[in-house]
Amino acid sequence: MFRILKKSLQTGSVTGQHPVGAAPSEPIGPEAIEKAKPFRRSMTIREVDTGSCNACEMEMNALANPVYDVERFGVHIAASPRHADALVVTGPVTVNMERALKDVYKATADPKIVIALGDCAVNCGMFKGSYAVTGPVDRHIPVDVRISGCPPRPAEILAVLAKLRQDESASGS
Repeated sequence: MFRILKKSLQTGSVTGQHPVGAAPSEPIGPEAIEKAKPFRRSMTIREVDTGSCNACEMEMNALANPVYDVERFGVHIAASPRHADALVVTGPVTVNMERALKDVYKATADPKIVIALGDCAVNCGMFKGSYAVTGPVDRHIPVDVRISGCPPRPAEILAVLAKLRQDESASGS
């Protein structure tokens, strides 16, 4: 026990700079950036799964680990849509989740930003044509930002959040 403690004290901090994400595949519109102006200093996001394979959720969870540490950029994850500034929706909208997505959208206070995360949320991805899918997110609620990828890497998600907030320190530039 003491040997492990001594080794960790001698090693010190081993975390470094998070990996730099690629440029977003779809440009972020000026209206989305304008909508995000009130959230320059801090943004609270609520993740909503509408029927995905959970790969995008795992990448969202990775944002909170010590490598990416999204909290240092003022981005927090909320458990309630009433406390959220932005909704991050993953997966195609399934029949069972359509009503729930609309309820969460209504419960989120204005101004709100909706981010479609992953190919499934943007265009139904591999679930396109399924009997259980009612369409992509933008068919049900207005989407401000689209992040493509199956799944998008945490660095790419972080780069989009930084661009949305116009925070160059988070994007690695």
